[in-house]
Amino acid sequence: MVDRGYEKLKGIWEERFEAFYGFWRGFVDDVVFAFQDCGDFQQGFARVRCPECRSELLVATSCKRRGFCASCAAKRAAIFGAFLREEVLEEVPHAMWTLTIPKILRRYFLNHRQLLGKLARASFETVQELMAEAVGADESFRIGMVPVIQTSGDLLEWNPHVHALASRGGWLRDGSWVPVPYVDTKAAELLFRSKVIGFLKAEGLLSEQRIEMLQSWHHSGFSAHNSVTVQPEDHDQIERLARYLLHPPVSLERMRIDESSGQVLYDRKRDRGLGKTQTFDPLDFLARMLMHIPEPRLHTTFFYGWYSNATRGRRRKLAEQDSPETEDASSQEDPPNAAERRRLRRLWANMLRRIYEVDPLICVECGSEMKIVSFIMDPPVIKKILEHLAKKKGTRGRAPPRRVLPKSEDHQHSTGARWPHEVSKR
Repeated sequence: MVDRGYEKLKGIWEERFEAFYGFWRGFVDDVVFAFQDCGDFQQGFARVRCPECRSELLVATSCKRRGFCASCAAKRAAIFGAFLREEVLEEVPHAMWTLTIPKILRRYFLNHRQLLGKLARASFETVQELMAEAVGADESFRIGMVPVIQTSGDLLEWNPHVHALASRGGWLRDGSWVPVPYVDTKAAELLFRSKVIGFLKAEGLLSEQRIEMLQSWHHSGFSAHNSVTVQPEDHDQIERLARYLLHPPVSLERMRIDESSGQVLYDRKRDRGLGKTQTFDPLDFLARMLMHIPEPRLHTTFFYGWYSNATRGRRRKLAEQDSPETEDASSQEDPPNAAERRRLRRLWANMLRRIYEVDPLICVECGSEMKIVSFIMDPPVIKKILEHLAKKKGTRGRAPPRRVLPKSEDHQHSTGARWPHEVSKR
């Protein structure tokens, strides 16, 4: 669908899709072209070898792009989940907050995506203020919150909203924990509405008449939910929720292609009386996918309060100063030893264990631990190795997706990071 329809979609975007999915954004080319090369052995790979039986694997490079490649999104979500569990979240109860806005306001965030960060900030301030009021704490009281901006709805429609993991309580200046087991979600809904309307008004996007209309609705159109909770000892559930926060817009499990008509069939999460499966024209479905790709350097994940980068950095620095075994400056400048280098080489393997629940460094032939021996990125060397394997085994890595570029376009694309994407047995 992507390689056959992308160039055609670009040609008709302004006429057919701009009114619904926003202006064309030029950086999308780089994302799509990198996606087409994702997992292609002809773009580079790592060689992984068993030192005992000499069995060897080739692990293809991946595009590592946000919001489009489902494979790379799964890896990013796994890394994010492990990072929150091991480096960010404290051993306290947490709740997952979901905060949404009405349809009438969603278009503002499509055309002004820098406002998505303010939406995340409004969600934090809402929960922070309500918890602080609940315990009657002073200004030093801080919750920990990790909000993630999601922009897609059930059927890939534009629906900006916030998913967040927030502590069910907060910390005082001396580091003491104050639990807050309950927050009124109706009060959170109204306070969140006030904050969103406030910053949209400050941006000059909302008139007084529209603000009065929004505030007069019996049902505000906003919502706040925090019914999903997790206990501090349930580490696996924390990691699952963290992955959900960063889930990609498209679910491949719900998507399939009708071979007879070429239409895209996409299942709803729930049958809402409208039929469980929705049928899309391929170009329309692709346009919906492209709409959710975030701009380069536009943050969609934030760390606030007790979990902010600055606060965590200060706590870590104080802990190092209080530790009796603090290393001197000269020892900190030493290069990593052999054990540290082995740990760094195994980071990608730990990530794959979390995704697929298998150990990619265990040889399937003899059970020994395999080693990464090299990264092959030079095109002549890649070609020579793949041709040798094709003659030896009659197989090779897949060819790159067919892509037709305009003759005037001299596009150079990169393969991105060296995360394992596709494995081929030598």
